Amino acid sequence: MGRHATFPIACALALLAAACASPSARFYTLSAVGEPSPAVSKLSIAVGPVSVPATIDRPQIVVTNSPNQVSIDEFNRWASPVQDNLARIVAEDLVRILGTPRVTLFQATLATDMDYRVQIEVRNFESAPGKYAALDAVWTVRRMKDGRNETGRTSVREPVQGDGFDELAAAHSRAVARMAQDIAGAVKALDRPAG
Repeated sequence: MGRHATFPIACALALLAAACASPSARFYTLSAVGEPSPAVSKLSIAVGPVSVPATIDRPQIVVTNSPNQVSIDEFNRWASPVQDNLARIVAEDLVRILGTPRVTLFQATLATDMDYRVQIEVRNFESAPGKYAALDAVWTVRRMKDGRNETGRTSVREPVQGDGFDELAAAHSRAVARMAQDIAGAVKALDRPAG
């Protein structure tokens, strides 16, 4: 086979290889929302553990197609495990809302040194790009000195303001901020002097 015949074959192979190449994955994270509180507090709070449904406990973003169908998006992924991302953002939001820098992620050895501990069980975390981000979670705030606690539930459905996954992550961030507001309210209630 001559040089002229091998050139078209090489070009065809190069085009075929380019067509078979998969797109690269994009990674998303949640972010803290809202303005810092002007109040200053010395409260110490440990956030965690956070549990999530097995359906979403994966790097890929699980997209809700209908009430009974989801799809796993291989190319749009969370940058860290969902439960770690949620715990980190709840902690950052509590710092802003309560005005205390002493909010950490839960570690069993440090939890006894804290004033409060927050546990979160996420029951639903839906992602519908271009439509909504939904969060349904039950949380408990425990006062460590006497074990008194407040349990609440946050159910939020935030509209997504655009078709992209950036906008979806922003909507989830707003939903988590609403949950952090509810948790902060429980901390404040437990911290009020009895009267």
